[in-house]
Order: sequence, then structure tokens, then C-alpha cells
Amino acid sequence: MNVWTSTTTPGTRRPLADLRRRALVGVLTISLAAGCTRGEAVPEGGATSATGAPSQDGTAVAKPGEPRTLVKGLSVPWAIAFLPDGDALVTERDSARLLRVTPEGAVSTVGTIDGVSPSGEGGLLGVAVSPEFPKDHYVFVYFTAVNENRIVRYRYDKTLKDPKTILDGIPAAGNHNGGRLEFGPDGYLYAATGDAGDRSLAQALGSLGGKILRMTVDGATPPESPFQNVIWSYGHRNVQGMAWDDQGRMFATEFGQNTYDEINRIERGGNYGWPTVEGAGGRDEFTDPLVTWSTADASPSGLAYAGGSLWAAGLRGTRLWQIPVGEDGGLGTPVARFDGDYGRLRAAERAPDGSLWVTTSNKDGRGSPDGDDDRILVIPTG
Repeated sequence: MNVWTSTTTPGTRRPLADLRRRALVGVLTISLAAGCTRGEAVPEGGATSATGAPSQDGTAVAKPGEPRTLVKGLSVPWAIAFLPDGDALVTERDSARLLRVTPEGAVSTVGTIDGVSPSGEGGLLGVAVSPEFPKDHYVFVYFTAVNENRIVRYRYDKTLKDPKTILDGIPAAGNHNGGRLEFGPDGYLYAATGDAGDRSLAQALGSLGGKILRMTVDGATPPESPFQNVIWSYGHRNVQGMAWDDQGRMFATEFGQNTYDEINRIERGGNYGWPTVEGAGGRDEFTDPLVTWSTADASPSGLAYAGGSLWAAGLRGTRLWQIPVGEDGGLGTPVARFDGDYGRLRAAERAPDGSLWVTTSNKDGRGSPDGDDDRILVIPTG
């Protein structure tokens, strides 16, 4: 088990020069269109983009297909990770159950995770499958315990066994727990954490709160780490979505406080400004976001890359945001999809067939569930 100890003096680190070139250029703001039908695209509501173009090559953005409900009646499904055979592992936040879901919609319980202490926004959160799963059978979960968040590795071979805490000491609270786990194209495990309601933690390099972390499957510090520990970037309020495009560029969603939600391009050692800056600050020591929204239009959680676009699941915004990605990594104008059709959206993950799996989060205490909630939606991306 890796108990967190700092090897870097807390403080603010100035990012590399190439992280400082993020002034917003040609910002475009468009009001949401009224009276849209189910599945119809609407322009962004209060969203701004550094590029302000429908797509990077000037062409129209391809619309996603019509969603279909794969699974009904779940309890706050928080994260999705695909196994090599195409089945998915799905976490339920409050029940602490880890489920297995087939592409045909069959659901079975893999197990209930020990030590989970659901409260507020905490509980069983992220899940990730090792890229070497056929060899090592490793599955990773991120969850809220009594006094902390932690990352635990299991061996999954028909049953869950051999639990090992690979990282603990992640600050926890009733909200701002982060919780997303993803493997990057470099083969390392990335974890998104929140500031746990203590905004000072985001700038403190002696804390794991308000960070994006990068580690080996044993929880150790990999090579090329900017601070000689597992911290990859800092100055975050509450990251709940991470994704990489087909060029290996990393992006993350960020919950704002009262003004701006964000999508950021994540760079090694980058400082993303919280709590000094919310949204774009134009300051050399911080990296500005590529896209911002009003907090009423987004509250972005899960993030996926598919079909040349990023897809951000909106909780308070109750819509799926499509953001085209250009060849240079710039982002085009965000387009709202399925606005209000399914309520709060939490997880977004690309399936092996290129479709998106998206979960609703209407039973999380802030939504208005109907008889089918919570559910998993499958959305073709063209």
C-alpha cells in the first residue's frame, strides 16, 4: 500500500512556456435555441471556445444517432470500463456494487466493494481495467472510505479477489471527491481528485486533493513525473472526466463553482488555476481552459473521445455536449445533444464498437427519476 507522503515543497509552480499560450481567441457565444426536438442539436448555451468554429475544417459536425436504452433500473451508475471481450464493468455509487453488463444488456453482479462509505457525492466512483488484463486480470476502483478516498486493485478472474490498496490519503468530503479512473495511452493509471471542499488543497503540492494523478499499477511514481511523485497536474476544483484523442492528447472536464465549468487540455505539470481563477484568467502562471460554460449549462462529469469529438456528460445541464477536436488539438464550437431528454448524465465511455455508453444520474439526490432510471444509453457516433 502506498501511503501518501509529499516529496515536493507545497507551493505554486510556474508551468512550462508551452503551457502559457492559451489566450482565448475569437470567442463565440450563442444562446440555446428553443423548441428542439428529441435528439436535435442546439447551439451552445453560454459556452465559449478558443476556436469558435463548428469544426476545425469548417465542415458541419456529424450528428450522433438516436440513443437506445440498454439497461434500466440501476442505482446511480457512476463509471464504466470495458473488458477485452466487450462487456463493461459499471460501478453503482451508493450500493457499492460492481456490475458486469453485456452489449446485449444482460446484467450480473461481480461483487460489492468492501470499505465503501457512501455519503453525499461520495461512494463507489471510478473503475478502470488494466490494458494488460488478459495477462494480469487487474481491475481498479476508486471509492470513498470513512475518512479518505482510496484506489484499490483487484484481480478479476470470474470473481473479485486479492484486494490491494495502491493509493490512499486522497482527501474526501461530502462533495468534490473527483473519482474518475482511466488508463492513458502511455499505459499508466490516471486518477482525478477533487479539493474535498478545501480550496487551498488544489494549489498545495503536499496534498493529493484537487489534482490529476498518474501512477503505475502498483501505485508507484512513473518516470517523467513532474514533481517526483504521482501528481501530474494541479489547481483543479473537481475533475470527473478524462479522455485522450487519437493523437494521445489529454483533456479533462472541470466543475466550476458559480460561474464557469471547463474543458482543459492537460499537460505535464500544468497548473489550472483553482482557486485563484475560475474559467480563463489570462495569467502566465496558469493554463486557461479551451472551453467554458455557464454552470447551469454543463456541470460536466464523464468525458469520452469518439468520432473526432469529445463528448461531455452534463449533470445540471442535462445534455450531452459534443465538442469537435481539430488536428492541432484545438476545440470547435460545443453542440448540445439530447437537451433535457434523459435528465442528468454522469458517465460517458467509448465502447469497442465506437459507440458511446452514457449513464443517467437521476437517483443521485439532485435529479427527478422516472420509472426507467437510472439507465445506460448506447449512442452511435457515426
